[in-house]
Amino acid sequence: MSAVVNGRPGKVPGSVAQGASKSDRLRTVLLALGIVGPLFYIATDILVSARWKGYRYTDQEVSELFAIGAPTRRLAVPLLVTYGALAIAFGVGVWGSAGRKRALRVVAGALIGKEVAGIIATVITPMHMRGVKGTLTDSMHGTLTLVGSLCYLLAMGSGATAFGRRFRLYSIGTILALIVGGTLAGRNIPQLAANLPTPWMGVWERINISATMLWISVLASALLRAQEERPHDGLGGRRG
Repeated sequence: MSAVVNGRPGKVPGSVAQGASKSDRLRTVLLALGIVGPLFYIATDILVSARWKGYRYTDQEVSELFAIGAPTRRLAVPLLVTYGALAIAFGVGVWGSAGRKRALRVVAGALIGKEVAGIIATVITPMHMRGVKGTLTDSMHGTLTLVGSLCYLLAMGSGATAFGRRFRLYSIGTILALIVGGTLAGRNIPQLAANLPTPWMGVWERINISATMLWISVLASALLRAQEERPHDGLGGRRG
């Protein structure tokens, strides 16, 4: 729809405002997935673990829930892929909210990269169950898991510079917690490969997962709050 503005044809301000409003709503939905996604992941872990009688939640990895031959693989894979899709969509929302902040674009790229690696590790290169001789998929699974962990650390390191002092200190604290938890969980990897007991491995891994999911939710909340506080451009949209 057009009108004459200062003697020249132009768009009616209301149509511009409508377009800007749609863009803001889409970005808000994508950012909100940064809160929905982590809740979905935690619920998936609890649900799938409960469906495997004999699974030791405190001593076994999440990866074992979708391992080759695991009784819960058919349930776990579609749920985890769904989470991956939600997380990638959130990453797109972070990218769209970055504006001139290069650090947030790094965060978005790292989050998306992590989920791409995670989906491949889940669907194409899962590990085998304990007691089964490992193959190439096990090696690839371990490599992709490491890549995903590094992506998270990169996202947190970059995200620490995107907001104020409190978020920076919180991000640094989360990074330190992940390093400690990852080290403690990693000490059981030889026992896992040898089909020996791995006490507390599941606890340490899930502490890391919970800390990561909480960080993502806090990031999403900060970005949603920043979007609400962004100044209007006078046409119903928002600047920046």
